Amino acid sequence: MSNPKILMVCLGNICRSPMAEGIFRHHAAQLGIHVTIDSAGTSGHHSGEAPDRRAISCLSQKGIDISGLRARKFERSDIGNFDMILVMDHSNMSEVTALCRNENEKSRISYFLDVLPEGSPKHVPDPWYGDQSDFEYVYELLTKATISRLSQMQKDNEAR
Repeated sequence: MSNPKILMVCLGNICRSPMAEGIFRHHAAQLGIHVTIDSAGTSGHHSGEAPDRRAISCLSQKGIDISGLRARKFERSDIGNFDMILVMDHSNMSEVTALCRNENEKSRISYFLDVLPEGSPKHVPDPWYGDQSDFEYVYELLTKATISRLSQMQKDNEAR
């Protein structure tokens, strides 16, 4: 799949999914992999807001700027507009798959951390109620999964 369109989804689109968007975009650019990336939340509660200041701070320390991102609500049309939809937890999965009309649409949706080795967490914990260390932990999880996904994309492209 050349220049895939990937959507990251969490609850409010101010912590996990904008972090995932920024991390994925950063690493893809470093590897020269062309992707279109966006993020959204299953709740529209924070629509139009910037990412959480702790998420911005965490990524800024790693040289990744997400301060210009703005939250938006996941919409049914996103299912057809993206090749891959990566959700952060079970609640996000339920909300997004409930909008699918068929198995083909459902096949585009997976957990962001599904690519990590067995025994690894499968859901990205919401750092909203935590402190800066919770954002650092989420950064580590998202980075590991991003590197794994991008490595697989490179292998797939080389196989073609």
